[in-house]
Amino acid sequence: MFGEDEALPSLTATFVVRNLEGGGTGNFTVQVHPEWAPEGATRFAQLLRAKFYDGCRFFRVIKGFVAQFGIHGDPLVSARWNQREIRDDTVVAKNTRGRMTFAAAGPGTRTSQVFVSCADNSHLDRDGFAPFAEVIDGMDVVDRIYSGYGDSAPNGRGPSQMTLQAQGNRYLDSAFPHLSYVQTV
Repeated sequence: MFGEDEALPSLTATFVVRNLEGGGTGNFTVQVHPEWAPEGATRFAQLLRAKFYDGCRFFRVIKGFVAQFGIHGDPLVSARWNQREIRDDTVVAKNTRGRMTFAAAGPGTRTSQVFVSCADNSHLDRDGFAPFAEVIDGMDVVDRIYSGYGDSAPNGRGPSQMTLQAQGNRYLDSAFPHLSYVQTV
């Protein structure tokens, strides 16, 4: 993993996504920008090295807003990463379409959940959501991530994040079988 004094190299990551709307598989590639959000970029690199995102479902997909993922399918793995919050980054880049950002429940709460902006979400900048990467290829695939469940419960018909944390993919497979998921990164 990258230490605090170790410079993060420039990196790209290609996500292979299965169960897209209309069927099939597709890829999207992100370019990480450590200069935008060094804490977020470092955590993302750590998660990639751990293969954390392999098998993760896109559990909160709101057309014209975001496609969110990053709760591991194994509750024990999720619990370990949930205890490892990272410091907030200053917002340098805007949350425009295609930018990837860590989700947060307030200051100092970023762990493993990320989202891709599916529209211009610059209004999130003032709330401290600091993009750390951008989709450089395959935004059409992001647009095909299954959105039929919408927002997470209780605001929408989608999965409860608390239940997902506790039960993992077993919960999603039985109750939300249409969710798109990351096969591998």
